[in-house]
Amino acid sequence: MSKNKTLYPSQDLMLESTTITGRPLLELISEIQSLYLEDLKPWVIGFSGGKDSTAVLSLIYTALQKLEPNERRKHIYVVSSDTLVETPMVVDMITSTIDQINKSAPRESLPISAHIVVPKMEQSFWTNLLGKGYPAPTQQFRWCTERMKIDPVSEFILDKVTRFGEVVVVLGARSDESASRAQVIAKHKIEGSKLSRHSSLPGAFTYMPIESWSFDDVWMYLLGAPAPWGGDHFELFELYKGSNAGECPLVIDTKTPSCGNSRFGCWTCTVVTKDRAIDGLIESGETWLLDLKKFRNKLYRSTDPDEKEKYRNFKRRTGKVQYARKSTDESSELEVKTIPGPYWLEQRQKWLKELLTIEKKLNDEGRKITLIRVEELYAIRREWMFDPNEPDWADSLPGIYREVYGRDLDWPDKEAGTFTQVDADLLKELGQKYETPHELAMKLIELEHSMDGLSRRKGLFGQINSLLNQDWGSLDEINSKNEANRHKPGIKVLKAGYDEELKKLTSEYEKL
Repeated sequence: MSKNKTLYPSQDLMLESTTITGRPLLELISEIQSLYLEDLKPWVIGFSGGKDSTAVLSLIYTALQKLEPNERRKHIYVVSSDTLVETPMVVDMITSTIDQINKSAPRESLPISAHIVVPKMEQSFWTNLLGKGYPAPTQQFRWCTERMKIDPVSEFILDKVTRFGEVVVVLGARSDESASRAQVIAKHKIEGSKLSRHSSLPGAFTYMPIESWSFDDVWMYLLGAPAPWGGDHFELFELYKGSNAGECPLVIDTKTPSCGNSRFGCWTCTVVTKDRAIDGLIESGETWLLDLKKFRNKLYRSTDPDEKEKYRNFKRRTGKVQYARKSTDESSELEVKTIPGPYWLEQRQKWLKELLTIEKKLNDEGRKITLIRVEELYAIRREWMFDPNEPDWADSLPGIYREVYGRDLDWPDKEAGTFTQVDADLLKELGQKYETPHELAMKLIELEHSMDGLSRRKGLFGQINSLLNQDWGSLDEINSKNEANRHKPGIKVLKAGYDEELKKLTSEYEKL
């Protein structure tokens, strides 16, 4: 319910009477208007749904309202990045705000439109983790940020740069947030201007209108005024109060400081030891989040170095076993310990079933929540069927979905593999009989099938050679083989022998 009429003075009175960091709020509104009228560069407001980006969006919306209609001559885009694994309540609030803006702006003849961008399905969290078997993100291997946050927003901004030549990206960054953020803000400042150069996107400038505001300043502004597009900010305040956590900023480059331990962001995040936001929300009464917390904690446990062998294949996705070295010297001894590869297919299948079960339970309880999209299931199915180490000839994903939901999806059968689990079992039996890795036979048959019907099978022998040179067999067998190879003549000795043999053959050829 809106509290505008009962709790707030008029917006004009609030703007006239409010001073933040020693500066009248009307002066900041005037600065925003002057920058807006300065040129024809469209603006892109990064909106994460948190308090800082909401304050910036509110200020700019208000500034535009107070311009004459004929002065509103360039467009403002509001862009929000949904990683598809955001905390559900945050998603609901962002979606509601986006809808309200897209309804209210046209009514007031404001050139503002709000958009939600998502990662490509082949780059989503679940496609990478459950499909390709990527390990859960850690501080050392944070593969998720660029794929899920930076790329979708950067693509949106670059599209506008292509259309208009230059854009101004407006962010809710504050120097008060952290020392590292203050350094990033100061580093790209343009002398004599309120704008900064974007650190990685050519043709993009950044504007940070509340960079000098404190935490309390932000809340004083938000709770002292209605949302200019309608409603208020009390729901946002209650969410922050309940979660005991800060927001995760809209990330537009790799230099943007990470969310750290105090955050609103992905409920699946395993970069932090403990998700304080989820814990706070559960303590405040949102007990249905317990299932998500337990699932996230399972992913986190898989990052324990002592548990990696249980969860992850000993081979990398290249099909090779990779070893850790004691030093960078190529002649140094290899450690016995291997660098683990992707999650075992069996583990990924187990986690997908658990995820779907949680989703169904929440929906049966009346919560309209999507934890994994259908398009992601299609992408995961493709990854499983053509997995470089464990091809899923059984095509198990449709069966997992059917077991949980009791119904089928419209699976694209044209993408199904040629072989079945019966074929895989037969090859395994023959492999044991003839002491040949059955996985190698499966890959060779797949390769032959992929080339079937082509008039020119260019590169076939190269691909066969690549498969033969992968590591096959048990880890003990691979380790023994690699240990023996390390004691063979070095590459220089082999090359010398090769050169000598080439001279002999060249001489014989000349005689002939």
